Amino acid sequence: MSSTTATENTISPGQRVLVTGATGYTGSTLVQKLLNQNVEVVAIARPSSDLSRWQDAPIRWIQGDVFDPKLIQEAMEGVNYIFHMVTPFREAKSSDDVYYNVHVKSTQLLANEALKQPDFKRFVHISTIGVHGHIENPPADETYRTSPGDLYQSTKLEGEIWIKQFGAETGLPITIIRPAGIIGPGEKRLLKIYKMVCSGLVPAIGNGGNLLHLIHVDDLTNCFLLASQHPNAVNEIFICGNQDSISFKEMVNLISKYYQKKATLLQLPSAPLFLLGDILEFVCKPLNIEPPIYRRRLAFYTKDRSFNVNKLKSKLGFVPQHSNEQCITELAQWYLEEGWTNIS
Repeated sequence: MSSTTATENTISPGQRVLVTGATGYTGSTLVQKLLNQNVEVVAIARPSSDLSRWQDAPIRWIQGDVFDPKLIQEAMEGVNYIFHMVTPFREAKSSDDVYYNVHVKSTQLLANEALKQPDFKRFVHISTIGVHGHIENPPADETYRTSPGDLYQSTKLEGEIWIKQFGAETGLPITIIRPAGIIGPGEKRLLKIYKMVCSGLVPAIGNGGNLLHLIHVDDLTNCFLLASQHPNAVNEIFICGNQDSISFKEMVNLISKYYQKKATLLQLPSAPLFLLGDILEFVCKPLNIEPPIYRRRLAFYTKDRSFNVNKLKSKLGFVPQHSNEQCITELAQWYLEEGWTNIS
C-alpha cells in the first residue's frame, strides 16, 4: 500500500488493459493486481514464454513479437489502458536492433493504435532511471540531464522522447515512469550479492560507497496503477524510488547483519576491470556468448543512482511504504526460504 487510497489505485472493473512484459518480474506482479481488480487483461508474451502459472487465469494471451504491426493491431482492439514495460533480456550478446525494436518501434506501434481506440484513457510508459547515467551531484530529479551508458538505456530514452512528443502533438494521454532498482521477493538479479555475503567475501569496485536507489515491486506497481488514474499524471515524467538512496556498502552491511555473517569488502580497481569488460564484450558478442564481465554489470558497482522523488508525492500523493532496510531484509529472507542462500 501507499499513502494514496485504494480507490485511486483502482481501474474500473470491465476495462480492457494491455500489458507488455507481462511475464517478467514486475509485469507479473502488475497483472495479478489487475486480475484482482476484475479488469479484462490482454497480455503480449514472447513465443518462448512459459505461461503455465497463468493457465487458469482469465488473461487473453497474444504471443509474438511486440514490434509486429499485425500483432499490435490485434492486441489493441478495444483497449482502454496500456502498461508498456516490455524489455529485451539484458544480455551483452543481444543484437543492437533488438533494443530498438522493443523499446522504440513497439512504442510507436502501440501509440498509433491507441489513437484509434474510441475510449482510450492512458498510456503508462515504463522507462528506467538509467537514462540519467551517473549522478554527479546527487540527488537528481526528473529534470536532470540524460546520459545513457549503453544501448539498453539509450533506446529506452529514445522511446521516452518519442512518446512524450507524440502525446503532445496528438493529445494521447501518456505518463512516463522511470523506476529505480526493483527489489522484492521473486527478484533474482541480486542473488549473487546475497550469496557472496554468505561466503564472507564481497568484491567491490572502490570502497563500496556508490549509491543505489531502490523501489519495492509492490510500491512500484501501485505507482503504475495510480499513474493510470490520476489526472495530474497526464503528460508527466516521474522517477519512482524510495525516499532515500543507499550505498552498496550499506546494502552489504544490512544483508550481513540479517544473516549474522561477517562479510569483508574486497576492493578492486575500476580501470583494469572496465578494460577487461570491453575486451570480453568485443570477443564474446560476435560468438553469441554472454561475457562474464561487461560494462553494464560493472556500472552497478561504480555509478551513483540517487534521486529526489518528491514530484511523485507533490503531484500524485504517492509515498512508497517499504524502506530500504525492509526491501533488503525481505529479499534476504525469501532467498533463505527458497534455499538459494545458506547461513549454516
